[in-house]
Amino acid sequence: RFTLWGAEAEGGWSSREEQLLLDAIEQFGFGNWEDMAAHVGASRTPQEVMEHYVSMYIHGNLGKACIPDTIPNRVTDHTCPSGGPLSPSLTTPLPPLDISVAEQQQLGYMPLRDDYEIEYDQDAETLISGLSVNYDDDDVEIELKRAHVDMYVRKLKERQRRKNIARDYNLVPAFLGKDKKDKEKTPKRKITKEEKELRLKLRPLYQFMSCKEFEDFFENMHKERILRAKIRELQRYRRNGITKMEESAEYEAARHKREKRKENKNIASSKRGKEEGKEGEFAAIENLPGFELLSDREKVLCSSLNLSPARYVTVKTIIIKDHLQKRQGIPSKSRLPSYLDKVLKKRILNFLTESGWISRDAS
Repeated sequence: RFTLWGAEAEGGWSSREEQLLLDAIEQFGFGNWEDMAAHVGASRTPQEVMEHYVSMYIHGNLGKACIPDTIPNRVTDHTCPSGGPLSPSLTTPLPPLDISVAEQQQLGYMPLRDDYEIEYDQDAETLISGLSVNYDDDDVEIELKRAHVDMYVRKLKERQRRKNIARDYNLVPAFLGKDKKDKEKTPKRKITKEEKELRLKLRPLYQFMSCKEFEDFFENMHKERILRAKIRELQRYRRNGITKMEESAEYEAARHKREKRKENKNIASSKRGKEEGKEGEFAAIENLPGFELLSDREKVLCSSLNLSPARYVTVKTIIIKDHLQKRQGIPSKSRLPSYLDKVLKKRILNFLTESGWISRDAS
């Protein structure tokens, strides 16, 4: 036994400890060094147990004699390098989110799994939940099951891709309202309304670009607009004969004065046009006698009835005089002119009533 193990001569391990080590590796399995150390004895630490087993039974003479150089039926890793279409890194979970327990409950987030109660494509697992490998499956059934597994893997990659986008663009803090506090701490350039609309139009690019790439792209577009506006301004200076920046200040001051005068002139002309338009409404009666005695409302009435101001004043005087005599109890007989028909009389009576010249019962 001592010749077989050679333990006491090489590492100070007794034959009893060697026997317990072999029993432990069979009972607890490779890798459970804490349990194996407890089984061997309190004098051996997990690190000592691991180093002794690896040196003696794997890399030692016993391991070389028992473990063949070429292992048959070894599984070959066909995955691509990191980032490829079959790379395991595409579904590698990210570090858990640093949020409080209440926020985890609000999101339905499980930090130890970096998972949510409701995931993208929640029913994706139904593709493989009922699959089983049977020895009597024919080629068509095997290929069909492989297709289901491939569909499931694609759904997992899409799910993880969406999580990566949400993590990269800080969508979870934005949902919880934490991004507003961060913006207050680190104020950036104020974004105009046009730039906000442009961001909404460029939102589909989020899935193809990282957050930093998109921000750099957006800032470059902003710089491009500024440069284009500056180029147009310099071209305008050149067309007006300005070749030095010192001359541009004087030119801008003169241009501002010209535009101000032009604006004032347009305002004055628009006011004058309105006044002329108002007078143009009464062009048919403004030159007739008595026009200056009428109010604006009476001018509109006479213009709509096609009635001269003098005739209107006559009818108005007769109607008001008769109304006053009736209120005083004096009997009077109305002597309205013959050119006043029933329609004109009714329109004038309604107007005088609405204006308060006569009472409604009299009309």
